[in-house]
Amino acid sequence: MARKKIRIKSRFGEGDFGVVITTLILSIVGIVAVFSASYYSALSKEGDPNYYLKNNLMWMAIGWVVFIIAANIDYHIWSRVAVIAMAGSFLLLLLLFTPKSLGIAVTINNATRWIRIPPGSGGGITFMPGEICKIAIIFFIAWFYASKPSRIKGIKGNLIVLGVAGAAFVLIFKQPNLSTAGIVVLIAAGMMVIAGVAWKGIIGIVGLGAAGFVGLIVLKGSYWLKRVTSFFDPFADALGDGYQVVQGLLAFGSGGVTGVGIGRSMQKALYLPECFSDFILPIIGEEVGFIGVMALMAVYLVLIWRGVLVSMNSKDLFGTLLAGGITLHIALQVILNVAVVSASFPPTGVVLPLVSLGGTATVLFMAELGILYNVSKRSSEKEQ
Repeated sequence: MARKKIRIKSRFGEGDFGVVITTLILSIVGIVAVFSASYYSALSKEGDPNYYLKNNLMWMAIGWVVFIIAANIDYHIWSRVAVIAMAGSFLLLLLLFTPKSLGIAVTINNATRWIRIPPGSGGGITFMPGEICKIAIIFFIAWFYASKPSRIKGIKGNLIVLGVAGAAFVLIFKQPNLSTAGIVVLIAAGMMVIAGVAWKGIIGIVGLGAAGFVGLIVLKGSYWLKRVTSFFDPFADALGDGYQVVQGLLAFGSGGVTGVGIGRSMQKALYLPECFSDFILPIIGEEVGFIGVMALMAVYLVLIWRGVLVSMNSKDLFGTLLAGGITLHIALQVILNVAVVSASFPPTGVVLPLVSLGGTATVLFMAELGILYNVSKRSSEKEQ
C-alpha cells in the first residue's frame, strides 16, 4: 500500500511548512540577538541604543514581504530573467570601479563593496552587488542546465559556467571581498555536482583554482598573507590581526555551557568588533551558552534538510537546481561563519543568515527562502 504524504496547509499555500517555521524562528532569534549585541555600539556611535534594532526590524519586515511575494510567484519565472539577472549583477560589480567623484561606490575600511542610491556623499541606501551576484549565479546555472540538459555532459557548456563563475570571482575579489568571491565559486561548483557533472573533474578544477588562489595571496604581499594565516594562532597577535577572533573565543569561553544570560554579555561592550554582524555568534554563545548555540545550529540543520528534500522532490530540473543552489548558499554561509568565529578559517565578512544584522543580505535571504517554499508548493500541486 502506497504511503500517503502528510502535508500542512498554511496561509502561504500547500508546501513545505518547515521552511516557513525555521525562517520565522531564525528571524526572531536575529531580532533579539542583534538588539542585545548592538546595544552599546548603537549607544556609542548613534546615541540611540535602539538604533540597530529599529534598522533590523525595518529590513526584516521588508524581507518578510519579499518572502510572501516570492512564495506566491511561480518559480519558473526566474528562468526567464536568469541571463538578465547575471548580466545585471556584472554591471553592478563593474560600477564599484567607477571614479570616486561620481559618488556611486562606497569604500569602508579600504574595501569598496557597496553602491549608494542615489549617488552622493551621504544618505540614501547602500547595498552590496556581491550579495546580488550570489543569487544571480544560482538563477543562471539553474536555467543554463535546465534549458538544455545536454550541456551537463558537454565540455563547452561546463566551461561557460566556470567562465561566468571565474569572472564573478575576479570582480568580487578585487573589491576586495575574499569570502563572497569564494562562496560564488563554491555555489557554482556545488550546483554543477547537483546537475550531474562529473565531480572528479570539478574537484580537479577547484583544486587548481585553490592552488592559484594561494599563489595569488602569497604574491599579494604580507597584509594578505597575515590576514589569511592569522587564524592558525590568533593569540600570537592578540592585539593585532588576531584581535577579533580572540575576543570572539573569549566570548564563547565566558558563556560556558548555559551562558551568562540574555543581555548580559561583556564582550559586546565595545570589546568585540562587528559583534552584531559577522561576529554575532560569539555573543549568542556568551549569553545562551553552548546549549543555545547548538539549538540555533539545529534550526539551521532542519532548514538545510528541508531544502535538500525540496530539491530532491522538485518536479523538474530547474526546480531541483534552484532549490539545491539556494540550500547550498545557506549551508555555505552558516559553515563559513561558524568556522571563522571559532578560529577554524581565516577571518572573512560572512554573515550568519537572518541572524546577523544585514540590509541587502537579509532581504535576499528571505527572497531565496520564499522561492524555496514556492518550489515545494509547486511540487505538492503536482501530486494532487
